[in-house]
Amino acid sequence: MLVILNIGIVLLTIVFMECLSWAIHKYLFHGVLWFMHKSHHEHNKSFFEWNDLFAFLFAGISLYLMFIEREDFGYRFFIGLGIGLYGIIYFIIHDWFVHRRFKTFKSNNTYLKAVRKAHKVHHKNMGKKDSRAFGLLFVRKKILAADKGE
Repeated sequence: MLVILNIGIVLLTIVFMECLSWAIHKYLFHGVLWFMHKSHHEHNKSFFEWNDLFAFLFAGISLYLMFIEREDFGYRFFIGLGIGLYGIIYFIIHDWFVHRRFKTFKSNNTYLKAVRKAHKVHHKNMGKKDSRAFGLLFVRKKILAADKGE
């Protein structure tokens, strides 16, 4: 029973991280933290962006939570694990597949193509204001349909 609870904590943390990431992206990254996030909306010749520092912040939180409960594997360990797994998923889908920071990952999967399209809708506006589609994993059909009409 404890194993199922811990798996549930990890899965709920992943879902929560997607929701939290949407809010952070919309209200902080396109708000007071724009000075760092704008590097992600600009054309760069460098492999790294200032925006990449956010990944290190979340990785640090994940590792801290797992570290403090490394001996008894309490709920914080599994929350940290969920944050870390979300980070890996985010990296693979966002950085590797959508932005093609590594050129090895291609897919014709309908869901992944929708994720890529929604992110392109987000990047249509290169500025701080008037962006749409702040999430990554949950693709709203309304965003994709609205983009077809433009």
